[in-house]
Amino acid sequence: MSKIPNHILVEAKSRELKPSVRIGKSGITPTVLGEINNQLRSRNIVKIKANKGLFERGQRSELWGFLSSETQSVLVLQRGNIGVLWRS
Repeated sequence: MSKIPNHILVEAKSRELKPSVRIGKSGITPTVLGEINNQLRSRNIVKIKANKGLFERGQRSELWGFLSSETQSVLVLQRGNIGVLWRS
């Protein structure tokens, strides 16, 4: 796991960074993964929101870990149904 720069941590915690990808009732589809990859390619940091009730509390860590590994990115922040991924 790479060291996350301080400015990335600050940006991830900022309320200014709005979720730009939403995981809906269809779950994690190839389209969702493609959109996350496209956004990581263009701006390096993506805030993702999963619909409430879609994943149980225990499954959320697995969700963010899966998305991180599939997109070759680092999980910067995880709070409930919101996660922030970063690719250097």
